[in-house]
Amino acid sequence: MDNVASLMHGFSVALTTHHILLMMAGVLLGILVGVLPGLGAPNGVSLLLPLTFSMDPVSAIILLTSLYWGALFGGSTTSILFNIPGEPSSVATTFDGHPMAKQGRATEALSFAFLSAGFGAMAGVILITLLSGWVAKFALKFSSPEYFAVYFMTFASFIGLGGASPLKAIVSMGVGFALASIGMDSVSGNVRLTFEFDALLGGVSFLIAVIGLFGIGELIITMEEGLKFEGVQAKVRISDVLRTAAKLPRYWVALLRSSLIGIWMGITPGGPTAASFMSYAMAKRTSRNPAKFGKGEPEGVIAPETADHAAGSSAMLPMLALGIPGSATAAVMMGGLMIWGLNPGPTLFTDRPDFVWGLIASMYLGNVVAVIVVLATVPLFASILRIPFAIIGPIIVAICFIGAFTVASKSFDIWLALAFGVVGYLFKKLDYPIAPLVLAMVIGDKAEDAFRQSMIFSQGSLSIFWSNALVSTLMAIGVVLLLLPLVGMIAQRLRGRTAQSTV
Repeated sequence: MDNVASLMHGFSVALTTHHILLMMAGVLLGILVGVLPGLGAPNGVSLLLPLTFSMDPVSAIILLTSLYWGALFGGSTTSILFNIPGEPSSVATTFDGHPMAKQGRATEALSFAFLSAGFGAMAGVILITLLSGWVAKFALKFSSPEYFAVYFMTFASFIGLGGASPLKAIVSMGVGFALASIGMDSVSGNVRLTFEFDALLGGVSFLIAVIGLFGIGELIITMEEGLKFEGVQAKVRISDVLRTAAKLPRYWVALLRSSLIGIWMGITPGGPTAASFMSYAMAKRTSRNPAKFGKGEPEGVIAPETADHAAGSSAMLPMLALGIPGSATAAVMMGGLMIWGLNPGPTLFTDRPDFVWGLIASMYLGNVVAVIVVLATVPLFASILRIPFAIIGPIIVAICFIGAFTVASKSFDIWLALAFGVVGYLFKKLDYPIAPLVLAMVIGDKAEDAFRQSMIFSQGSLSIFWSNALVSTLMAIGVVLLLLPLVGMIAQRLRGRTAQSTV
């Protein structure tokens, strides 16, 4: 009941004309970010973040989360109409969404995508409403050893559950840790890894890194692939949307299953991309007619879109309650909270309840606004992709460089963003995950501070991380997650040997 009362207070904060207009503006910007190749939700949020420094935190976070929802919807639009996933998490939507569009069912595919996405997002927000207060109260028991154990568990889960090669995830995370340690050491006051560059004394901004990694890096990949925009035209009519909405309850099993998959992958560091692929695979595996998938099956659109948005919204729970971002976009938003002077974690619920519950209430409203706005603007944003990439590409580069310069008004940051763009390109080409790098940059220094404070308390003894039931459990879970890939590798070899012996 406390959460319901808090949510009602949140609606009184979020339900204003100013905030509704911000939601609409954020969704429109997000759709544009999702539609344009080379941009994405993390990069879009990071580019907009400097513009929010003069805003109050509630308005700023409403704008950024609305942009996030819009970017996810924009990625779905291009996946269906052009077979071009604007977001990595929209790749699975192309498998059946584009075949439906080519069959003359573009409106049906778009309606299924947007309505099921709204359902998945609502499922994630309901989870946040029910659990955030409890998680925050539980986290108030934490001291520095417990916080380090949580950070360790988060890093280990990216290695054990992230979906990428464990060794590549470790390398990516190590690069992030190194970048996070550049500049002034907050404990000793020493300068580290600046190599006598005065511009690095303040450290490397994660915003610059995200702009380069996701923006410029993706753009280089797009240029290399020689992307051409050849799509299906679609005009969304209200009557067609209503007819599609009437069919949606037939797929209630897929909606519920995909929501659960998305919520789980959002809370853990699997993220929206892994959630959409996993949900699509589960839908195909459990279908009575799996042969229809890939040829225009509506469930092939509903499953990934529901999971994608459920994961995107539920990733906010660990970020708000524990200070642990569940996705790259949540990591950028968490960095924004720290810039605004807010400390993500359990104390945020007691120190700034208006911010937390205003944000949660805005997520309900923002998703409804997003579904309405995206249905109304599909033809407009689809027409943008008919502009030659030779024009769009330079505009995206200019936006990225302007965003990098506005972070601290330093020309050095433009060169730094360009360097990160090359790193992002190499990571993509070599199939290294970028999310662990961003995560390590955002919370690496916090993990280091928690570890060093724990060592000071225990006079250098690692036994402090096994000193009580709570910290021991968290560390044990982290160790298990860290060893999961090794256990899987051993099990796979044993199965191979067993198969050879039976032949």
